[in-house]
Amino acid sequence: MAEVVRDRESLLARIIPLGGDRRLIGIAGPPGAGKSTLAGWLEARVAERCGAEPQRVAQVPMDGFHLRTAVLAERGLRDRKGAPETFDRDGFADLLCRARTATGEITAPAYSRELHEPVPDAHRIPASVRLIISEGNYLLLPDDGWARAGECLDEIWYLDVSWAVTRQRLIDRQIAGGRTPEAAAAWVDGNDKRNTELVAAAAGRATVILRP
Repeated sequence: MAEVVRDRESLLARIIPLGGDRRLIGIAGPPGAGKSTLAGWLEARVAERCGAEPQRVAQVPMDGFHLRTAVLAERGLRDRKGAPETFDRDGFADLLCRARTATGEITAPAYSRELHEPVPDAHRIPASVRLIISEGNYLLLPDDGWARAGECLDEIWYLDVSWAVTRQRLIDRQIAGGRTPEAAAAWVDGNDKRNTELVAAAAGRATVILRP
């Protein structure tokens, strides 16, 4: 059974101090839960504790493995963007597994909310890195490719935030991206709600559940 914690400092205590073998930590949760914010906070706190040089912490976010819009259109998946089948899950799992044992520098892609496309080589992971943080909706899914990605991680934490909170955040995000309020709500209540339900169903597989 997953351990339940209420504050971010408890999570920081699980990964400090760093040393020895490289560790990979995953942060899962529904769309709009604040996974990237938590990952950024952890990265900053670890860097603060360990010093900026040499680099000790880096990120490999799942969102960098979005399939490109042209590929989604070709596969008839444009209206499902953000769903599990709209990611390169095998490429994501391959990079995580390679990152565990890499002795030289590797890079990872990021997702641009301005371009609405993945950006290659946006994250740098030099050999000095001892902690890799990976955040994404689907790290706990038991399906083939996602399960393989999860197996490359030492722990997966689930960020548990209510639908009422994430729904408004997601609508605001869609409006900021150019949709009308009506179109934003329709997208969130259709696409994002389905994805949220899928993610929440796998929460019990987490090592730790954070309920802020």
